[in-house]
Amino acid sequence: MVSSYPLPDGFSDFDVFSLGSCLLVEGLLGFFLNAVTVAAFLKIRELRTPSNFLVLSLALADMGISANATIAAFSSFLRYWPYGSDGCQTHGFQGFVTALASIHFIAAIAWDRYHQYCTRTKLQWSSAITLAIFIWLFTAFWSAMPLIGWGEYDYEPLRTCCTLDYSKGDSNYASYLIPMAIFNMAIQTFVVMSSYQSIGQKFKKTGNPRLAPILAKTSPTFNVFVYALGNENYSGGIWQFLTGEKSEVPQIENKFK
Repeated sequence: MVSSYPLPDGFSDFDVFSLGSCLLVEGLLGFFLNAVTVAAFLKIRELRTPSNFLVLSLALADMGISANATIAAFSSFLRYWPYGSDGCQTHGFQGFVTALASIHFIAAIAWDRYHQYCTRTKLQWSSAITLAIFIWLFTAFWSAMPLIGWGEYDYEPLRTCCTLDYSKGDSNYASYLIPMAIFNMAIQTFVVMSSYQSIGQKFKKTGNPRLAPILAKTSPTFNVFVYALGNENYSGGIWQFLTGEKSEVPQIENKFK
């Protein structure tokens, strides 16, 4: 039987159990749904396009977030972090690099969709692969900095998982957090908003309003519905992967002519 550990002041057993339950549900559901997205891309030849490669990359990043949440759920049920200081640093790094990568790939998909719908420019495989490699290396750089002293990974208030410590207010904290937020969040938010705003204006001018509102949500579960199942071409491929029945969908190039 697992030993009982005292909780931090201000937290109850119900708080820890609720947190663990939410993390477990989202972690397992998000991992499963994104795994289906990945498997469909690998199995269905028609899905293997440069644009869908970005959706695949987003799914892989979100699978990493889901795995991170599942580990946090397990330690929440234990009521303590069982993996030690090194495990805390590894958990913090893994969670942060996949979270940042997810944000970047959301922006990359928005940028690609802007060019598809507004400039009629197709993404090439060389560009898609180069962009994906750059995103992983760029996010790995910013996520590795707290491991060597610029920023810091530490326990969250319940001490059942680890993440970037946002509570520090010293110069080291500010010098890391401000540029990190600009290059990994602010720019991506601008790209997403401006891209979809341009798409909306394009269809408004042409009298074709058939573009569903898309929000840049970082939750792995929401991302599956927004970027995979919300894409007629990709959802058709997933349906074919799960049932073996091919679903005919209009191609992007002809849909809005």
